[in-house]
This record gives sequence, C-alpha cells and structure tokens, in this order.
Amino acid sequence: MPKMKTRRAAAKRYSVTGTGKVRFKKQGLRHILTKKTTKRKRNLRASGILCDIEAKRAKAMLPYA
Repeated sequence: MPKMKTRRAAAKRYSVTGTGKVRFKKQGLRHILTKKTTKRKRNLRASGILCDIEAKRAKAMLPYA
C-alpha cells in the first residue's frame, strides 16, 4: 500500500507537540509594526495552540503527525 500524502500547506503552518496538541505561529507580525504596541507584538511572538475541533481538522491533513 502506498504512503499517505501530507497536505503541504498544513505541514508548513502546524506542528504537533509531544502531548498531541497542534501548535501554530500567530499572524500579524510581518509588516506594519509601527502602529502595534510593544505588548501586542510580544504576545504575537508566542506560538498558539489550536482548539480541539480545529486541531482535529488539522491532524486530518497531517496523517503522520
């Protein structure tokens, strides 16, 4: 049986932690940073965790994660 294919777009955006949670990089830290507060930019640097429903959808696109 052939290997299952991974959705490459999902593989570039999400990673799965050791406990099975799905981690992602927060949006909004690429450009137009002058009008954003330091606190907001600092909070955007941290990675986010997907909620359970969205994580289930993301894991369906990542068969080997």
